[in-house]
Amino acid sequence: QVQVVESGGGLVQAGGSLRLSCAASGRTFSTYAMGWFRQAPGKEREFVAAISWSGGSTYYADSVKGRFTISRDNAKNTVYLQMNSLKPEDTAVYYCAAAPLRGLGYLELEYDYWGQGTQVTVSS
Repeated sequence: QVQVVESGGGLVQAGGSLRLSCAASGRTFSTYAMGWFRQAPGKEREFVAAISWSGGSTYYADSVKGRFTISRDNAKNTVYLQMNSLKPEDTAVYYCAAAPLRGLGYLELEYDYWGQGTQVTVSS
């Protein structure tokens, strides 16, 4: 079993940057693909980015491609989401999740373990 806890959210002006962290517990962390999702007020939760268990493959939603970077440090059981050039439409609660996949996953149903989320607010 894997438990995940997000941190690093906050308030930032448009054009600014934030780095989210996701600390995971469990000795099997390095065997899980990891993903970030987000949910804006009044909207469905959506996929943001995913990274394979080794970190060798990544995948992004079109809306964040070129601005966000997902990475992981298996020695620290941590996944990161570097967010640059933030826009007001990036405002959402960001969730980290773990999936028992060797590849990548972008569907919520592929992810077994979820964090509580961290709020990101981008002001215009």
